[in-house]
Amino acid sequence: MVETERVAALIQDAWALYADALEELERGKLRNGAEKAWGATKRATDALILARTGIEPATAARTTRGLHSLISQDQQVAVLEGSYHTRADYLHGQCFYDGICEPPDEVGRLIRETAAYIRDAQELTSKQ
Repeated sequence: MVETERVAALIQDAWALYADALEELERGKLRNGAEKAWGATKRATDALILARTGIEPATAARTTRGLHSLISQDQQVAVLEGSYHTRADYLHGQCFYDGICEPPDEVGRLIRETAAYIRDAQELTSKQ
């Protein structure tokens, strides 16, 4: 697959996972919604890293390293840093893995706001 097609596929997957996260949220399944939102965040970040470096991260650790490397090269990417880590730590780590999805309103807000993260990452894929 051509690199630009793969970037588009990753962004499309991020939006699909986000839609799944909203469905889980509507069903009252915070834990599952949180994990889907994290997945959407990771896929959008992977798309950005692939677009900028030509390398798709194979693991979440490589995604994190890749994001930080991009930030050191382009401060525009820094807009993603806080949101990325909040989703990795709070939605993925605390809510999904530990089952602590409190307060529920905050988890819901973070899930819904994942759309802004995806949009920002998507915009940054085309900026060099």
